[in-house]
Amino acid sequence: MSIDRRDPRGRVLEHHRTGTGVRRIGYPIGIRTVRVVRREQITRSILRLTVGGPELDGFHTYQADDHVKIVFPDADGARRLPVVNADLELDWPRPLPPARKYTIRRFDAEARELDLDFVLHPGGLASDWAAAARPGDEVAVAGPPGAKAFPHNYDHYLFAVDATALPAAARWLEESPQDVSARLVIETGDAADHAYPLAARDGVEVTWLVRDGERSPLADAVRALDPPAGRTFLFAAGEAGAIKPLRAWARELKGEGRLDALFTGYWKRGVAGLEDD
Repeated sequence: MSIDRRDPRGRVLEHHRTGTGVRRIGYPIGIRTVRVVRREQITRSILRLTVGGPELDGFHTYQADDHVKIVFPDADGARRLPVVNADLELDWPRPLPPARKYTIRRFDAEARELDLDFVLHPGGLASDWAAAARPGDEVAVAGPPGAKAFPHNYDHYLFAVDATALPAAARWLEESPQDVSARLVIETGDAADHAYPLAARDGVEVTWLVRDGERSPLADAVRALDPPAGRTFLFAAGEAGAIKPLRAWARELKGEGRLDALFTGYWKRGVAGLEDD
C-alpha cells in the first residue's frame, strides 16, 4: 500500500509505502526573501529567530527534521540567489554563495511565520548573523527540498541528538501521536541548554547529557540502553563523529529485527557547511 500527499495543483508532496524503513519525499522547492519578525533567547546559547512574510504562502513542511538553507550575501555584500528552473528545482550560481542549513522548528501557515533555532558560538557564519539580526532585517531561505520520512507505527522511538538536532526532536515530540512511546537522549555543550522547552508527554523519557570539551558521551549513553520489546526506530542526528559509533550498534539490533534507524550528520567538527545526504 502507498500513501500520497498532494498540493492543490495535484503535485505529489509525499510518497512512501507503509511499513518499516525511511522514504525520501519531495516538496515543491522555492527561494524566498522574508524578514525577521522577532527574536527570543531560548537558553543561554540557543537563539530563536522568527521570520515571516507573504512569500511564505505555499511553503511546505511535513517532517520534523525538514530544513531550509539560509543564503547569505558575499563578503562584498552582493546577494546571489538560486532561481527555480522549469523542472521546479533550484539552479545555484557558481561559485556557490555562502549558505547554511537550519531545521524548521515551527511553521505557521496562517501567520506566515517560520521559527529557526540557532546554537550561538563564536566565529560561525550563521551564528554571527543570527546574533546581530534584528526585526525588519531581510533573509533569503531556500527549500525545504524534501525530507526523509519514517513511519509512525513503531512501538517505540529513540532519539540520539545534540543541540543542533534538538529543534527536530522537539517538533517531532509535539506532532507525534498522543500515545507515543519514546526516549530522547540529548547532548548539549552547556547544562543551561537543558532549559530548552519540550512538550510534556506521557510515555516519553528525556535524558540530558553535557559534552566534556570535544568528548561526546552520546553514543555510550545510547548503547547502554536496552530498547523495550517490539519495534524501535532510532533517529540519530548531530555531530557526525559523535553519532558514528551508533551505526554498528544499530546494525546489530536491526539484524535481530528490533530496530530501524535514520542517521543524519548535521555538522562535523572542524568542517564548515557540512553537506549530508
